[in-house]
Amino acid sequence: MRRPDTIYIRTALYEEALSVLREEYASDLTVADLADRVACSCRQLQRAFQEVGGTSFRSALIGIRMEQAAEMLASGPVSVREAARAVGYRQPAQFAKAFRRHHGVAPSQYRIGRHIGRLRELREAADRPVATV
Repeated sequence: MRRPDTIYIRTALYEEALSVLREEYASDLTVADLADRVACSCRQLQRAFQEVGGTSFRSALIGIRMEQAAEMLASGPVSVREAARAVGYRQPAQFAKAFRRHHGVAPSQYRIGRHIGRLRELREAADRPVATV
């Protein structure tokens, strides 16, 4: 059983660390860099991620990067290479592998699928009868 103070401190560390990750997901962050930013030891930060978030630093960072990449690919004309660089991957192949693991589909297929879905929605909206008053 953890003491309430320990739970409170680790929760605060986890939330602050996630905030930094969401702002700087594209940079080359390490757990040591992040621990320095939130003023704690690497081990304390790792414990916070595990106990509060049920994850690791690396998994949290990858999750944030993959969600940001999915938004980019779905929202506009962004190439897979551009999305990879924008979320912090130097190698598009590594990005594609991580994206496939996270989303279950290759980034190019994800982008095409999202655009096809958007076109279907537009077509269905155009085919609906206009309500008259």
